[in-house]
Amino acid sequence: METLANLESFVRSAEAGGFSAAARRLSLTPAAVSRNVAMLERNLGQRLFHRSTRKLTLTEAGEQFLHAISGHLDGVQAAISGMATSQGVPAGVLRVSVALSFGLDYILPLLPAFLSRYPGIRPDWQFDNRQVDLVGEGFDAAIGGGFELAPGVVSRELAPAHIIAVASPSYMQGRARATNPTGLADLDGIVMRSVRTGRVRQWTMRDAAGIELPVALAEKLVVSDPAAMCRAALLGLGVALIAVPDGLPHLRSGALVRLLPQWYADAGSISLYYLDRKLMAGKTRVFVDHVVEVFRREKLARKFAGSAIVRATLKD
Repeated sequence: METLANLESFVRSAEAGGFSAAARRLSLTPAAVSRNVAMLERNLGQRLFHRSTRKLTLTEAGEQFLHAISGHLDGVQAAISGMATSQGVPAGVLRVSVALSFGLDYILPLLPAFLSRYPGIRPDWQFDNRQVDLVGEGFDAAIGGGFELAPGVVSRELAPAHIIAVASPSYMQGRARATNPTGLADLDGIVMRSVRTGRVRQWTMRDAAGIELPVALAEKLVVSDPAAMCRAALLGLGVALIAVPDGLPHLRSGALVRLLPQWYADAGSISLYYLDRKLMAGKTRVFVDHVVEVFRREKLARKFAGSAIVRATLKD
């Protein structure tokens, strides 16, 4: 009888195109995954992969075997996860990717209550401002925006991702306030260059009436991280266009002021990404439910909105 570990190592290696990526997903070493696959090939008497220094490709026999077992393997894993959840003891390593500042301010504080309820779950979290490949890199969930949905991955919107213009009171002292986004061009701009594209992000802002105008900030300071933009604004270096969640604590304290309160840019949504429900482990299911419930209870979707209508929630 073939072991589940060998079969899972084979399927995840085929999906990810390599032993290293499969190992990250399975919380194993690449050597262990390779050993499991080799044992499976030996037991079957068939070579399942063509191996090269760059990637794995399935042999004809490997393609046939993958087609025959992949759906059944998912069913077995779902049954195992369901048993754990039905007994009230979801457990295991929970790998989550989330942006640094958003994760520290809004997601990490959820852990004490979550772990108190599910002590058998061990968080293994990556704080990184990039879009990860859930399947290829072995993450159970990710929180962010604009992720490409690979087969088997779904998203659940948590809140809008709205961008607002902010500056410190000291920087704005003695300076005229702009009345629309084009007026920001007269102020020192703190902008962000994308690590992925190498380009400075350009925004178009809209008001409550639906009027849209482009923003052309003078590039006094260029950084590669949204947290750095926020910190530079706090230091009085100029105007930054930042996400509402990043600016909210500083707007509440008065360390930053919002410019153009009637205007914001729409960057899509902040979403929770995870595997399809039929493939989801019990540990992931309870984490998703916990995050969604906290966002609902704390009304974070309303607080993160950039429209002037909800600015009163700064004091909630």
